Amino acid sequence: MSGAHAFASVLYGRVFVTLPVPSTTTDLSDQIIIVTGSNTGLGFESTRHLSRLGVGKIIMAVRTLAKGETAKKEILKATGKPDSTIEVWPIDMDSHDSVKAFSERASQLPRLDGVLANAGIMTSEFALSENSEKTLNVNVINTFLLFFLLLPTMRSSERKTGFACRFVIPNSALHYIAPLAELDAPVIFDRLNDPKQAIMSGRYPLSKLLVLYATREIAERTRASNKGSFIINAPNPSWCKSDLGREMESSGYKMVEKIMARSTEEGSRTLVHGLLTDETSNGQYLSNCHVQVPAKHVTNQWAQKVQKKFFGELLGKLEAIAPGVTSNL
Repeated sequence: MSGAHAFASVLYGRVFVTLPVPSTTTDLSDQIIIVTGSNTGLGFESTRHLSRLGVGKIIMAVRTLAKGETAKKEILKATGKPDSTIEVWPIDMDSHDSVKAFSERASQLPRLDGVLANAGIMTSEFALSENSEKTLNVNVINTFLLFFLLLPTMRSSERKTGFACRFVIPNSALHYIAPLAELDAPVIFDRLNDPKQAIMSGRYPLSKLLVLYATREIAERTRASNKGSFIINAPNPSWCKSDLGREMESSGYKMVEKIMARSTEEGSRTLVHGLLTDETSNGQYLSNCHVQVPAKHVTNQWAQKVQKKFFGELLGKLEAIAPGVTSNL
């Protein structure tokens, strides 16, 4: 049922939905927005839209500065905006230290209005990175390390400007087919980091499910504490022709991709919508630029228990990496 729903969601979006080109009546000329993984694919196209819309300063956060500078030139050539409107900063989302160094630099910004945490990986090969399976390290652990480290900057900015920062993490309909058996363990991360038990064919979908759990838990906790002052959401750009699936080289995959997948420009519209939308998106899964109810294993009673258990483990990991960071929530 869930797998069929995921496929139907992709098919419906591709055939029947024309996504709106991002637009806004808000003056963005004073805003500062960070986009990770912005030299290619969805991040690149999102940055191009943001530049076109007149964002005052875009921080292109990339692993390779030279590639970032090349992408910056291409974007500015397309939009005609001044060189000063885009800066290229280094970040490696597979490195705790790199994320910490980036966040420390970002803390010096005069304001922070949006973060598109676009950088992510999809692989079927098991590999450990900083004591965690690599997909989890990039897509989940370091993504939320970035969130928690930037949270004081986000809140400070809101107090000064009255504008709640948006923290946007791309999601996927593949969360519908995540292997739930991997979550049935005394310690979830121990199971996921065990090469003998890891179900790597479903690791990317599972990473997106875990992102939804953390996104929802963060929104719930901040609503309860009345310490919001930011918006976190998880838009699904749907299947896009991008480098994310570069391991999938079969002719069958490429043929289906050609028919079913959106262009990265089309998919990026959903991510920019996540940055521009209002507080009704807080803690939500978005699809086709609308709030959408996610899979039942995100919302049912079983999910509530797993969500809290997983989030507790995630907080423990983040504390071990950066002591005191979770108190920012």
